[in-house]
This record gives sequence, C-alpha cells and structure tokens, in this order.
Amino acid sequence: MQQSIASRPGLVHADESQLVIVDIQSRLGEGMPAKVANRVIQNAILLARSASVCEVPVVLTEQQPAMLGTTYSDVRAAAPEGTPTIEKTSFSVQRAEAFEGVMSGHSAGRNQIILVGMEAHISILQSAIDLSVAGHEVFVVEDAVCSRRLENYQNALDRLRQNGIFVVSAESIVFEWIRDQSHPAFAAVQNWLR
Repeated sequence: MQQSIASRPGLVHADESQLVIVDIQSRLGEGMPAKVANRVIQNAILLARSASVCEVPVVLTEQQPAMLGTTYSDVRAAAPEGTPTIEKTSFSVQRAEAFEGVMSGHSAGRNQIILVGMEAHISILQSAIDLSVAGHEVFVVEDAVCSRRLENYQNALDRLRQNGIFVVSAESIVFEWIRDQSHPAFAAVQNWLR
C-alpha cells in the first residue's frame, strides 16, 4: 500500500512545521566569519518571511542575551508578529524551561521542527538530538547554521546525519512549504530569492 504524501518522512509540510531560530545574536555573529554570518542571517530572514506567508509558527531563542546580545533586528523583523522569544541558559532549546510551554500552545500539533542558527556544533546539535529523542522529525538547514570554525560546522553536520536528522537547504524548505507554483506565496518567495 502506498503511503500518503503527508505521511512520507523527509519532506516538510507547512501545516506540520515549526521554525525555531536559535541564538542568531549580535555577539555570537561577531565571532563568525563575516561571509558565513551574513549567509546565515539572510537565510534565516528568508525562512522567517516564508514561514509568515505559509502560516508556519516561528520561535526565537536567545542564549543569555545580557552577555551575547539580542537577535539581529532584521531577523526579528522578518518573523511573524507575536513571535515568542525564549531566553535560555541551556544549549539545547528542548531543555529551556519555557520551550515546552511555547510548543504546546503556540505550535501545538506540529511535529516537524526546522532549526536554524548558531552554533552548529553546540546549540543546534544538542537541540536537534534532544528534539529527535522527544519524537520530533527534525530538519537542520545547513546554509542557515554556522560555527566559528569550519571543522566544527562539518563535524556537526556529520553527527546530525549519524543521528537521523535531516540536513537540508533553506530553498528546499521554502519550496516544500509552498509545494506548488500556484501557491499564493510563490511570487513573494521568488522576489525574496532574487
């Protein structure tokens, strides 16, 4: 018997997805190679805008913002109005005290978690594995995550794959959300990609 399209693992669905933007903060960004940080910020903005028009909930997290600064203003502005921000001390979002409350209210019933942010080998890796163990289908957007050192970034992607986490691109996520050229958001997405 053939699986329904909605039940096939590996493809994201707008009505099942939750975008989690992890620690894209000013002081963390300053420690990244400028070109890499810019790529992560631009792809996070693309995903946040696309989430907004595809009605995908977004959550922002900040790792000790008093020390590491707040989320880049362009990223925050791209997120839908009313997007919650969770301050945390744990590296994994799953271990942040407020995260489960936000997920059960703001994002109830959405099992696919799309992760973007800083740093790939710390907060992204720990979050992805913890969320997967908790039963979520986890997607890490490789062109929207980074580490200060290339070897840490590469090692994180290897470990994610070894743990059954999907490693994807920002454009793949966006086009899986809209699914068809007839989608009302298609023209907007095309503009953002230019």
